[in-house]
Amino acid sequence: MIFSSDNWAGAHPAIAESLVANAQGYASAYGTSELDRRVEQRFSEIFERDVAVFFVGTGTAANSLALSSANRAGGIAFCHREAHVNVDECGAPEFFSHGARLCPVEGARGRMEPAKLEAEIRRFPRENVHGGQPMAVTLTQATESGAVYSLDQIETIGSIARSHKLPLHMDGARFANALVSLGTTPAEMTWKRGVDLLSFGGTKNGCWCAEALVLFDLSKAQEMHFLRKRSAQLFSKSRFVAAQFDAYLAGDLWLDLARHANAMAQRLADGITASAGSRLAWAPDANEVFVVLKREAAGRLQRQGALFYDWEVPHDLEGSLAEDEGLYRLVTSFATRAEDVDRFVAAC
Repeated sequence: MIFSSDNWAGAHPAIAESLVANAQGYASAYGTSELDRRVEQRFSEIFERDVAVFFVGTGTAANSLALSSANRAGGIAFCHREAHVNVDECGAPEFFSHGARLCPVEGARGRMEPAKLEAEIRRFPRENVHGGQPMAVTLTQATESGAVYSLDQIETIGSIARSHKLPLHMDGARFANALVSLGTTPAEMTWKRGVDLLSFGGTKNGCWCAEALVLFDLSKAQEMHFLRKRSAQLFSKSRFVAAQFDAYLAGDLWLDLARHANAMAQRLADGITASAGSRLAWAPDANEVFVVLKREAAGRLQRQGALFYDWEVPHDLEGSLAEDEGLYRLVTSFATRAEDVDRFVAAC
């Protein structure tokens, strides 16, 4: 009953096999191999246009490089107040951009409210040198609260960013889970809605260590080569990242893995809804389930072998829990088994 994080799950067998297969022989280094090029072309096919792809080792690296590429003197990037870039990356976006700031924006379930985003951007008029200048907007898909921005919501955020001449970045650590939740295409969920840069996550969905920064504006690619090298994210044996993505994207494996994770989350949510001893904090959109439990009950479940995290109550829900209750996050993955979900529900 391991629901701590999708980061806890191992690598899918097909991805592990691809790593072994590509470990043989020689291949040119630093992203120049035939395999690297083939996988980059596959990304262009998936997104229905030519894209620039930069392999990196972590989502934090992808997010930080994306924002650093948009940096300006006194730069300010706008994100949800509970976004991963704001609360879980140890200041890496600020560090890599040499001092840019993150401006938090409110919104329920991790989604920025458009009106509040607009208001925050307007607080920093470009003519006011003392306040700094807006440089980017970044949204998380799916959010830290397990919600998914609809296509219309992404387009609205994109329109606001464009009206202020700001690039829009999407943190897609759980990109595949959000994509299958919406039943749409990668192109429709990104550049067709105004996204300029994408952190494309694979690690949470069956890869070993594979993340990519995808640029939809090819004119920005040359500078990104230097930013990636300077950040120590240019791997000499990059074929081992490419090998993972090669298997991940083949035959839509990445989408199948995400569908399974989402289905297990829905199975978990349905069981919790039917349980007398627990309740959903809100319905899941992807593969994260948030449940309200009595603290005593949570401790009992953990003693029985269930692993999950205590979760800080979002600001928009402060005061909604009883004194003896806590909020807990459960995450499913490609490796989650239906019988483990059912065991947890029965224990509840």
